[in-house]
Amino acid sequence: MRRLLTGYALSYNRKYHRRGHLFQNRFKSIVCEKEAYLLELVRYIHLNPMRAGKVRSLSELDSYPWSGHGVLIGKMKNDWQEKDFVLNQFSPDARKAVQIYYRFLGEGKEQGKREDLSGGGLVRSYGGWSRVISLRGKSNRLDHDPRILGKAEYVEGILQEASQEIRRQFKTGEKEKMISQAISLLCRQEAINEMELRLGGQRKPVSKVRAQLAFQLNREIGIPMAEIARAAGVSTSAISKAIKKLEEPK
Repeated sequence: MRRLLTGYALSYNRKYHRRGHLFQNRFKSIVCEKEAYLLELVRYIHLNPMRAGKVRSLSELDSYPWSGHGVLIGKMKNDWQEKDFVLNQFSPDARKAVQIYYRFLGEGKEQGKREDLSGGGLVRSYGGWSRVISLRGKSNRLDHDPRILGKAEYVEGILQEASQEIRRQFKTGEKEKMISQAISLLCRQEAINEMELRLGGQRKPVSKVRAQLAFQLNREIGIPMAEIARAAGVSTSAISKAIKKLEEPK
């Protein structure tokens, strides 16, 4: 996926004589709890063009080229898109599955932004910020991971299964190497001077990259804030505040 996006961005920039990033954020790949979330996520994603005002109705969505919806209902064809797995969740009969899916999609037209299907892993796992806030300060351990979409119990199970592999990944000295690689990669992607970041530079673009770095290393990988702070030239409290700011509801 990374190779695809990079190749397209380079080709687009050459064609239109431009420079810099083309895509705002990196692509996202997550583990999804099928029973509770898969179909809701399919509906939520495929209705995005309507929420964004790109199409005004389901009939327009049927032929919208930048969505997988048209493939699911048989109006379009993409050899690379898997559709049978999704349709089989509705019915083993292909024609009936399309009918049920289409009705299911229509029932979600009035849904707005869903906190349980977007945002950070903590928000998604606990069904929104109101639930997270109600649990904080009550000695509750809030298991979450932005790479996992599912209820809290499901997330906890996945994390427990992965814990042994995660421990193997963090042998002595490997955390420092991982932090260094992450800093170099993100600074390169965002055109930020790496030394300026490591020396605690406070320019807005540098602070923004530092916050992204802290979130990725701490929330997604589990590296302690103190170790990130030492490498990023700031205090542990600064790293903590940056992460919390990124997690605040928009």
